[in-house]
Amino acid sequence: MLHVPYRGAGPALTDLLGGQIQAYFSAVISSIQYIRDGKLRPLAVTGSTRAEVLPDIPTVGEFVRGYEASIWLGVVAPKNTPVEIVDKLHNEINGGLVDAGLKMRFAELGDAVFASSPADFARLIAEDTEKWAKVIKFAGIKAD
Repeated sequence: MLHVPYRGAGPALTDLLGGQIQAYFSAVISSIQYIRDGKLRPLAVTGSTRAEVLPDIPTVGEFVRGYEASIWLGVVAPKNTPVEIVDKLHNEINGGLVDAGLKMRFAELGDAVFASSPADFARLIAEDTEKWAKVIKFAGIKAD
């Protein structure tokens, strides 16, 4: 495969739908409607478990032992943001994330919401940074 960098899912999905590229690693949330409409055929999901909205689609790990590549999104603030502001943001955001309607909407789109603490999120960032640094070093990847 030849890696072709895109500036976001929109242009990549446009080219995939238009036949300019043959495959694309897309977040389920970006492509689920095209899959439901029969415009895209999913081959596999990259998470450690099958996607709830695509239960018949295997994980890459079912073919390549140990493979797992997930994406996550989170809210961050500048390093020196006062603790009171971080705590308020944390409480307000996590308060919204427990809303059943919001959880259901994200699930329909193939995603999930997880409320966590700033410390847990920092730990996730550190763990993923270490994981991908090892991959980059092993593969000899260099920035162009």
